[in-house]
Amino acid sequence: MEHGHQHYGENKVQEATKKWHELKLKYNNIKLHMIGKLQTNKVRDCLKYFDFIHSVDSKKLAKKIFDEQIKQNKKISIFIQINVGNESQKAGVNISELEELLEYCNFLKLKTVGLMCIPPNSNNPNEYFIKMKNFKKKYNQENLSMGMSADYIDAIKNSSNFIRIGTSIFGNRN
Repeated sequence: MEHGHQHYGENKVQEATKKWHELKLKYNNIKLHMIGKLQTNKVRDCLKYFDFIHSVDSKKLAKKIFDEQIKQNKKISIFIQINVGNESQKAGVNISELEELLEYCNFLKLKTVGLMCIPPNSNNPNEYFIKMKNFKKKYNQENLSMGMSADYIDAIKNSSNFIRIGTSIFGNRN
């Protein structure tokens, strides 16, 4: 932060509330990104600290964000998370429901700034990154949030401009 880095990600609202309150007061240019699964009961606290949510995957969550933005008089930028590998254990909107969710967020006038995915753990995340690049173009989205420590170079080659490289910087979580 002292060297000018401005964007940081957190997976959990509870961790962010403990860590970032004082830091955001001291460094008012910091932009905090919620990159983990967000439960609707955590939206109120999320909006207090975060500037971006990368994991919007349902109309229910979108509506809760909309309602809370009105209550807090705060506009937040969101990414629609796509379950690009159609994996039952992963969050994200199904590809078949993506257009409907984008239209709903547009109807609510949410500030949708891009798409996000976590591809399946495979030797070839590139095929999923290519799909995401095509969705970005098809739905006229500004940003892609994809790529982690193990695959961020391929993600960048496929138009990702938000990457998550925490493990490479901080090591594995305990």
